[in-house]
Amino acid sequence: MAEIVFPTKFSFFNSLAKLIDTCSKSPKLLEIIQGYFRVIKSSNSTFLPEIQGFDSQESLDAEFMDYVNTSLVQISPQPIISDNLNYLLEPQGDPDRIYMDGCFDLMHSGHYNAIRQAKALGKFLVVGVHSDAEIARNKGPPVMNELERYTLARSCKWVDEVVENAPYSPTIELLNSLNCRYAAHGDDLSINENGDDCMSILKRAGRCKIFKRTEGISTTQLVGKLLLMTKDVWEKVDTPVTSSSVFAKEVETTTQGNKKHLLTTSRRISEFSNKKEPKPDDIIVYIDGTFDLFHIGHIETLKRAKSLGNYLIVGVHDDETVNKYKGSNFPIMNLHDRVMCVLSNKYVDEVIIGAPWAISNELITGFNIKIVVQGTELKSDPSLKKCRKGSIDVDDDPFTISKELGIYHEIESVSKINTQTIIDRIIDNRTNFFNKFKVFAQREINYDKTKEFIQEV
Repeated sequence: MAEIVFPTKFSFFNSLAKLIDTCSKSPKLLEIIQGYFRVIKSSNSTFLPEIQGFDSQESLDAEFMDYVNTSLVQISPQPIISDNLNYLLEPQGDPDRIYMDGCFDLMHSGHYNAIRQAKALGKFLVVGVHSDAEIARNKGPPVMNELERYTLARSCKWVDEVVENAPYSPTIELLNSLNCRYAAHGDDLSINENGDDCMSILKRAGRCKIFKRTEGISTTQLVGKLLLMTKDVWEKVDTPVTSSSVFAKEVETTTQGNKKHLLTTSRRISEFSNKKEPKPDDIIVYIDGTFDLFHIGHIETLKRAKSLGNYLIVGVHDDETVNKYKGSNFPIMNLHDRVMCVLSNKYVDEVIIGAPWAISNELITGFNIKIVVQGTELKSDPSLKKCRKGSIDVDDDPFTISKELGIYHEIESVSKINTQTIIDRIIDNRTNFFNKFKVFAQREINYDKTKEFIQEV
């Protein structure tokens, strides 16, 4: 093999840095180089370029790291190269263990679809959740506190392990410590407090897999809707359907545009669906509600409802019904987003899309329901209204038939948080959240202008 001679250390460093950058963009080239390194290592041979006026390999490693992390700082304010260069020889970690992280603030269908796609890239999903302090430092205050966000992540059916207080910018050392070969991230750019791509280190090392960002929903949009008090066109479902049969039936909506939106969403609802039929001897439990701004109050209630049987069906009311009873600009999240949030929960077996407000005998017998459940959160003075459903006072009891059949149960709501609690947090900190909303709304505009096609997993 011809000898390679570099006139200076820095010419060698520059060439090596370019090679690393090229490898990060070409997994095949990285694989070839790794194979060559393994051959050299197994044969106890060496291949060192000649660098004029330099002969200390140990010092070479240290000086190269210093060169990359200082001379190339304009490319990335983060250290580009880890203290451990072994990842160039052989990536560590199980390739079937995938790591992904996030704030998971105001969880919505976009978050859950990202988690679903990340899980599909391997067999075991480790999810890192940032602390309140980490989020505040990098992108502004979160709406939900860290304990609430940890609970939401753990309740997701695609999550196998949760890492609390995860760093905003993951490192190779973090992946190795978790035995994960790869991290997964959406095709949108995530920026840290230094203005740098949070995944830059992992991308350069060939240890980041990219999936398609879910369009049409974001935390920024939800916060903006709450701050600006905007309203959507409410969606109405005339014939309730289950998530498992959403492909088989057409759901009528208030406008042709909304019908198109539902049909384009049907594939995703099907992907979220468990497609699990109850067994003949299953104790089927039913609970219904709005499930707007999906939060830990919902999670705890669903968990307790499931404990009463072994198959949980959740009815989700359509937008028009919710707005009729709650008024204002409710619901904040549209029907499809609320359905997919519920379907993502590990305690839920099936969802009825557009569930009727009053629980009928037809619904009970049609789904072989043995127990009908309602949470007791925010019970008001019974003298003020005749009946109550969730946090809504109503004149007519929606549970009349289930009570007559003796299958009605109330479960105490452990968490005191509800949808209004979340709204109050945003309103109370309106200035901070509005400034954050403006910044991230512009980032979403920039993403729309520069995005490229990525196939959804």
